[in-house]
Amino acid sequence: MSDARIKRVVIVGGGTAGWMAAAVLARALGPAVEIRLIESEEIGIVGVGEATIPQIRLLNPFLGLDENALLRAVNGTIKLGIRFHDWGRLGDRYWHAFGDLGLPLGLLTFHHYWLRSRARSDAPDLWAYSLNAAAAAANRFARLDRVGDTPLTGLRYAYHFDAMLYGRYLRRHSDARSVRRIEGKVVDVQLRGEDGFIEALRLESGETVAGDLFIDCSGFRGLLIEGALKTGYENWQHWLPCDRALALPSARVEPLRPYTQALARTAGWQWRIPLQHRTGNGHVYCSRFISDDEAAAQLLANLDGEALAEPRPLRFVSGMRRQAWNRNCVALGLASGFMEPLESTSIHLVQSGLSRLLAMFPDRHCDPALAAEYNRQTRFEYERIRDFIVLHYKATERDDSPFWRHCAQMPVPDTLAHKLELFRRTGSVFREADELFTEAGWLQVMLGQRIAPARYHPLADGPSAAQLDEFLGQIRALVAHAVSTLPDHARFIEQQCAAPLPA
Repeated sequence: MSDARIKRVVIVGGGTAGWMAAAVLARALGPAVEIRLIESEEIGIVGVGEATIPQIRLLNPFLGLDENALLRAVNGTIKLGIRFHDWGRLGDRYWHAFGDLGLPLGLLTFHHYWLRSRARSDAPDLWAYSLNAAAAAANRFARLDRVGDTPLTGLRYAYHFDAMLYGRYLRRHSDARSVRRIEGKVVDVQLRGEDGFIEALRLESGETVAGDLFIDCSGFRGLLIEGALKTGYENWQHWLPCDRALALPSARVEPLRPYTQALARTAGWQWRIPLQHRTGNGHVYCSRFISDDEAAAQLLANLDGEALAEPRPLRFVSGMRRQAWNRNCVALGLASGFMEPLESTSIHLVQSGLSRLLAMFPDRHCDPALAAEYNRQTRFEYERIRDFIVLHYKATERDDSPFWRHCAQMPVPDTLAHKLELFRRTGSVFREADELFTEAGWLQVMLGQRIAPARYHPLADGPSAAQLDEFLGQIRALVAHAVSTLPDHARFIEQQCAAPLPA
């Protein structure tokens, strides 16, 4: 029997996606598989994603990375969640905080008891029961797994970092694990006649790079998955109308916030991401409702520090490839699809794509059954993330601009419509299979954007009014006490992982 094991993996494209793939595959597959990464210094990297979600912290022990050293190398800070401004109505503020909300009681999740309590005019808002939200509001952070000997879980966090520096950090780590980097541009993709598999890539220099499995990290253009294999792209602009972005850095401001800000504008939204030496800013917008010049002016007028560069434009189409795995090619990052960075999912989608690939790692025949299952799981993940992002636009009462009126009136995917209807009628939120966002995430955005459920679960009426008040009061006291013991976020960064000052 011939040996069908994969011996050569070729990655096309560097940046965060390419070097994350190189680092993970080198660590998982070991020296038995040769890994080559082709990139060109002449080809720009998008690199606008500077906020992450907590799952990224699973990579550190797998790759053998020290968290403090990583944050130091990438100008990193801590992210406890996202603060949303002006999404439901002008003047509204709410959190999508990581971590738990309150504590369960009996068979019910916490929020049903909170829904019962909110009938009182003096009832604290939902985020009084979130340790992450309370710590973020106070600009405090420390590594905290649990609140003393109580059942309250500690802080769940992610990172803000310079995406360009993160890619370079992973590149250095990957070089140490014998990933061969090839400088060059791919000018031709050679397909095998009998099955259309990719056989080799020809570079501008004339060099030919052969492989058994190809990973497309070439960005929007999808050099392999689309350029060579003509896989097709599913456009979701009818649900996610924003199609352009402007990005620029500005000077650091105080306080150093441990959270991302997402500020709704007249035809889109603006991000603010605090790094150690600067703030990352961007304006995501819909070109049907605002001109590029107006979008740039709006962004520059709403910085909280001095601009350090001119706005850099980016055009995109929200959606996904019809297949992320086609023949012997797997697309990751922007080559596999694009979801605007409202909930910081871009880097996670690379990470989860790699996790799926390792779980289904093929031989040289790339069994179609494996590819089909990979594509099924990828589609499920993308569609549920899509629904969560669409929720932010659809669930609005703003009517102050044509863009927001359009969003409020647009149809939504059936899967999202079902989830919204269930919550409006019963106050219930159910996580389907292993979709990314938890019940707590859905709950915070729906309530934050003024979706009011008609009722709560009948079992929440079990405790007496006094028992309910005591239960809720104890949780608030635990949260408040825990936050009071935490150091300032800027102080934590300075003491644990401060980057060298720029020259």
